[in-house]
Amino acid sequence: MDFVDFLVYLTRFNIFEILDVVFMALLIYLTLVWFKKTKAAFVVIGIFFIGGFYLLARVFNMNLITTVFQGFFTIILIASVIIFQEEIRYFFERVAVWGLKLKIKKRKGSFTTRKEVDVLIRTLFDLAKEKIGALVVIRGKDMIMRHLDGGIALNGDLSEPILKSLFDPHSIGHDGAILVENNKIVQFSAHLPLSKDLEKLGKGGTRHAAALGLVERSDAMCLVVSEERGVVSCAQQGEINPVNTPEELRSIVDKFFSEISPTKKLSWADIFKSNFKEKILAVVLALLLWFVLDYGSTTIYKTYTAPIKLNNLSKELVINELSPDKVTATFFGQRRNFYLFPIQNIHVAVDASRFNSGKRKLRLYGPELNYPKELNLNQMTPNEIQLEIGKKEPTN
Repeated sequence: MDFVDFLVYLTRFNIFEILDVVFMALLIYLTLVWFKKTKAAFVVIGIFFIGGFYLLARVFNMNLITTVFQGFFTIILIASVIIFQEEIRYFFERVAVWGLKLKIKKRKGSFTTRKEVDVLIRTLFDLAKEKIGALVVIRGKDMIMRHLDGGIALNGDLSEPILKSLFDPHSIGHDGAILVENNKIVQFSAHLPLSKDLEKLGKGGTRHAAALGLVERSDAMCLVVSEERGVVSCAQQGEINPVNTPEELRSIVDKFFSEISPTKKLSWADIFKSNFKEKILAVVLALLLWFVLDYGSTTIYKTYTAPIKLNNLSKELVINELSPDKVTATFFGQRRNFYLFPIQNIHVAVDASRFNSGKRKLRLYGPELNYPKELNLNQMTPNEIQLEIGKKEPTN
């Protein structure tokens, strides 16, 4: 019967409800892809694990666990805002620049010619030989200005003399980072947020902590030269690793720009295969949310049979007759409240502590029926039962 109702409900689907599910799946997909790149992914997995454990506890009527977890889910929204504040800020930032999407797509990569790439790489390895520290930020697709502190606008051409003069130890702004975009040095002497991941930093100093801190918060690439060890390192996607040769760094930079400004148009097959697991999970979660929140919000009526139990009957008495021994109860409420309906817990509990031997008729008013508080009782039949109680025969 429930499956038939479900099919009937599907026949009422209109284009707006379909778009509702599609947009929700898209939003979930973008969220999953973003969380995949951050440490917040482990937190999301933990929340899903707790949610699944809570549902199992309800199915098996584990009252202590369900009571504690219900209190947990009342504060989960506030906790999520605190835990995912960076991710939420990033989401609204992306919404704010959505109108500029076409311009961003038309924007060329930070380097339009191989000359600028070679100049940067050659200069960084020259600085490494002389053990002069340097920190270069190459912007990706994300807006990173909110992560930068200070900085002096330059908007100068990218050249070896300018780079070496900016990172000269006698220069005022040599300790800061330079921001490179569209063949230009947009800023210099900028300060970046520091990473707290000491395990990844290893022997790296403040420049390495700044580089790692920025790539943990955005899709930018940071190139670092250590003044103590004379080593060039590359930081991106929340990781930082040393680079041994100019050729290796050139390969990394080329790959970075091919990802943020691809020259090859993606085919439908490429789009379908990329993040395939996240796409499937997003569709499943969107349909599950629709099933619970939309389909589950409709009001329905259901009828169940509940046994009658006499509680607190004196040990000297015995029930000779109970007619009927069951009642039929009809409930109404939102469909989702019936998903994990504990049928085994529904019963009529009659307090028999004051009963004496003999026959009697007992009228049921409704409060004697135990059922989930999320539902409403429509009717219960019959509302009168007959009892015959006798005394136990003494045993020798």
